[in-house]
Amino acid sequence: MTDIKNATPAELTRTIDGVTIPSPGTFKLDPSHIEIGFAVRHMMVAKVHGRFAKADGTVVIAEDPTNSTVEVTIETASIDTREENRDAHLRSPDFLDVERFPTMTFRSTEVRRAGQGRWNVVGDLTIRDVTKPVALDTTFEGVVQDPYGNQRIGVSAVAEIDREEFGLTWNAALEAGGMVVGRQVKIEIEAEAIRQA
Repeated sequence: MTDIKNATPAELTRTIDGVTIPSPGTFKLDPSHIEIGFAVRHMMVAKVHGRFAKADGTVVIAEDPTNSTVEVTIETASIDTREENRDAHLRSPDFLDVERFPTMTFRSTEVRRAGQGRWNVVGDLTIRDVTKPVALDTTFEGVVQDPYGNQRIGVSAVAEIDREEFGLTWNAALEAGGMVVGRQVKIEIEAEAIRQA
């Protein structure tokens, strides 16, 4: 096994389709460098943005990148929209029901090339007690050796889900028509992961 601290960049990377990617290995998400954000329409006229502050996960990069896997666990109680009353409602049984379902998970089932440095990562997203397939449009942002001798990778991803398909059905009608909370939720992820020995 290659000694990560003493390895040269060439020993830890390879080039596929003109893009430098890591050699096969296991990468742990860096909890201090992951942003899982979301946006949902509010009262038909604007969007509320929020994030989940606590997440953990592993990326296993295979010899054939399409055989790679991703597993992520998110703490539902870490939801943050910068408004305490709204966050309390989102944690309640009307939405995430964090007492019964303290985590949500994503486990990849397929990885497909989608262009130079881009991949479609398809997997099972579980929110509450509902599991549905979701496709993440993923961009590989690069690979670097940090000042501490660790190899890091960066990825970004976007997806859109219908919250009602996951049992998040609470809503209220507006007098002028339409609903308070939109059904479609846009998810945006920025993450770094560190190669494990």
